[in-house]
Amino acid sequence: MLFDLPPIVALLPLVIYVILAFKDVDPLLSVIISVILSAIITKQPLIEIGSVLSEALGSFLAMIGFIIMLGAALGEILRKTGVAEYIVITFMKRIGINSERKAIVAVMITSCVLVALLGTLAGANAIIAPIVIPLVASIGITPSTLAAVFQGAGQTGLFIGPYSPQVVTLMEVTGISYGAYLAGIGLPLAILCWIVTFIVSQRIQKNTRNIYVYNDVEEIDENYIPTNEVKRATLVFFISLIALVVYGIINECGSSYAIVVMFITAFLTGIAGKLKLKDIIDTIVKGASKMTSLFIMFVLFYPFITFIQEAGAFDALVDLFQPLIRTGNKVLFALVVTITGVFGVGGAAVAETVLLNDLFSQIVSKLGMSPSLWGLILLVASQITSFAYPEADMLGQMGIARSNDLKNMVKFGIAITIASIVLVFIRALIG
Repeated sequence: MLFDLPPIVALLPLVIYVILAFKDVDPLLSVIISVILSAIITKQPLIEIGSVLSEALGSFLAMIGFIIMLGAALGEILRKTGVAEYIVITFMKRIGINSERKAIVAVMITSCVLVALLGTLAGANAIIAPIVIPLVASIGITPSTLAAVFQGAGQTGLFIGPYSPQVVTLMEVTGISYGAYLAGIGLPLAILCWIVTFIVSQRIQKNTRNIYVYNDVEEIDENYIPTNEVKRATLVFFISLIALVVYGIINECGSSYAIVVMFITAFLTGIAGKLKLKDIIDTIVKGASKMTSLFIMFVLFYPFITFIQEAGAFDALVDLFQPLIRTGNKVLFALVVTITGVFGVGGAAVAETVLLNDLFSQIVSKLGMSPSLWGLILLVASQITSFAYPEADMLGQMGIARSNDLKNMVKFGIAITIASIVLVFIRALIG
């Protein structure tokens, strides 16, 4: 440590990272600043920094960043082949949007499904929006309502998608299977968020009807008929994805298997959609390139965490929590970590999950907390940050929905946040 400072001081770059997150500094820049500070405080030689960065490229966080890039690439293939448009229109028409309530349900289902399939909230809803907006605008759905639905229902897709980055990360850190994850972590939070979203979005619709409206909306193509290529590509997409996912679950394939799923599904869908191999590769690269900064951020998170860990800061944190550990109060600990994550640690949810797990995993072990309870705490702590206060995801969904009604969005976020923390409290009481 610099100047022989105590190990706990190595957490200072983490505190600065949190402050920068609240200041809306670019996440990548925040991580770069934090890495430099942690390297200085822990007296890392230049040659060691290069070595750690080399290790980072093969780390779990780098793999998750690559999976996110491939999710964006798959989304670009679906857009290019017309599969995304066909899926959205089919879902919307099957539900039959002849009322405000049905329109809300239709968008919730469509958003959740596509986010779960692609593993990206912004990417999936950006594909949906141009198709959905003309359909729901004709029913009278307001931009305020659609923004809440996009974030509330869309984000649940990240909770349940078998190869969504958040699910892969939680399965890795808790060591549980996908089935156990769904039963004890993903579905409880997803169902809660769905219920709150459905109730609050209807209230927002009632309060904003005829106040916020869509103007100059594109004409709805009432005579949309998918081509044979689009139908074939859509069928191949679903069959290949389902087959690969089922195979992965049966054979208990690791988290890296998600890379295989994304690549094979993208290529098979592109071929079925009559794209040339060069077009498929170009489209994959184009989609993946949109997430390049996020990938670099995840790579840099590795030395950030490693330097703090090697300094003994996490062990020092455990020592500070010894009084709480001796009481064995899981409820209090669950609430402390959840609130710390929701209101204190901003940035990419996956990186936040890994960070919180590194910070508190020793304490979790000493308290004898179950993997499913710890997983639920990590999921709420990392994902509900997007609802707790206006940040990138919330503002992004408002932009996609063409809404500038921040007031109702914040109210909606507070409702989701309170409900989620209550869920953790009840789950911790049960044990």
